[in-house]
Amino acid sequence: MQSLEKYMLPCLNKKLFGVECMGCGIQRSISLIFQGDFIAAFKMYPAIYPLIFLFIFIGSNMVFKFKHSNIVTTALAILTAVTIVTSYLIKIIN
Repeated sequence: MQSLEKYMLPCLNKKLFGVECMGCGIQRSISLIFQGDFIAAFKMYPAIYPLIFLFIFIGSNMVFKFKHSNIVTTALAILTAVTIVTSYLIKIIN
């Protein structure tokens, strides 16, 4: 998995403006999940797990058609967005 890091895309926002974006760390976080380092993946990008749950739910809803799926999808999307913004603000403050 170490060889995957040389294929990761650079953050254009960080390269052009010197400031990390809200998505910085997601590629390395996914790489860490594939390596089995779940705690480091969370530390790298805290929104990775709500994001994974959101995508899993949306994908499984396409197959199984859950009742009240709109409410669950909306709640998971809000949770993911709040986690992304909160972790970004914490990263900027520190």
